[in-house]
Amino acid sequence: MNDFRSRVEGERAYLLRYASLQLRDPHAAEDAVQETLLAALAGEASFAGRSNLRTWLTGILKHKIIDAIRRLSRESTTMDLEDLDALFAEDGHWVDPPAAWSDPDASLEQKRFFAALEACLERLPQKIAQAFMMREHLGFETAEICKELAITPTHCWVLLYRARMALRECLEKDWFGKK
Repeated sequence: MNDFRSRVEGERAYLLRYASLQLRDPHAAEDAVQETLLAALAGEASFAGRSNLRTWLTGILKHKIIDAIRRLSRESTTMDLEDLDALFAEDGHWVDPPAAWSDPDASLEQKRFFAALEACLERLPQKIAQAFMMREHLGFETAEICKELAITPTHCWVLLYRARMALRECLEKDWFGKK
């Protein structure tokens, strides 16, 4: 096994974790990672070492994730928002306002925070998580998210807002509340 292949395969766990967060479907995530690894091995000559191997592989994976999201959105899934709707009163305000966070900047530096964030992301309904990950991790603009998820800009903003609020509540309970 050559050195490049071993280095590429050494990134598999990271890529799978990244794809799983984005796609929330273990089979689709595995497929995207496999396609990424195959593309990387086939394109070894195009990797000139100008960037970190993980960065290069993540770039390839992002394209595979976008393709998978397109496939999944065509298959259409229904979204259950009842759990998130229960957080807000009819006027749109919190039913129970979030508690003040003691020191989020210090917590952000800890690796455990990212594990808690990952767990919170996994609890979001699929379409909300997809919109959030497309915006925050893939850097999509609203128009791109709308096109990929077949939603209106207003719906996109609602999904992003709900994602942020659900993540905030989850992190308050599972991360900041444990301090």
